[in-house]
Amino acid sequence: MPAKKKSSSRRGRRRYSKGASKTVDRAMRRRKSGTLRRSKGGKGGKVKSRKQAIAIGLSEARKKGAKVPAKKR
Repeated sequence: MPAKKKSSSRRGRRRYSKGASKTVDRAMRRRKSGTLRRSKGGKGGKVKSRKQAIAIGLSEARKKGAKVPAKKR
């Protein structure tokens, strides 16, 4: 009988779902193409920061109901 592999607690659980990472990827592509905006109406400036693009992508994923941890307060 083959030995069972031990899965570490960190490797065993996923922090973000696949759908969440796809949404973040989509936001990053929109940032690169210059269509990602700061505000909902589109009147805010273009997003240039990589971190802000990730935050927008995670926020959109939360709205869709993907598995994403809550924002740190």
